[in-house]
Amino acid sequence: MRLAPLAIAAAAALTAGSAIAADRATDLDYLKASRCRGLAAGLAADTSALDAYLKTEARSRDLFVVQRGSEEEARGKKEAKRAERAGKSNEELNGPCQAYKG
Repeated sequence: MRLAPLAIAAAAALTAGSAIAADRATDLDYLKASRCRGLAAGLAADTSALDAYLKTEARSRDLFVVQRGSEEEARGKKEAKRAERAGKSNEELNGPCQAYKG
């Protein structure tokens, strides 16, 4: 009889933990958003929404992931500035990158 309340409490804690983890973006999402930030900067587009997203998400990241994000941002910026890739970069910025703007 004493185990029933304990089992219910444990199940509730697991459910709450799953909900919190679902709200947090993955490290891969953070890296993709960093690349999008670089593309936007390279194309001279507005970066304010991406800046806000990255600032919020960086708080819960390991230093390694944040540094890797900076590398992805630099790579995206460099790629967007290349004339032969500008069209593809613009498509990516207006397509998949929209998920991180809002």
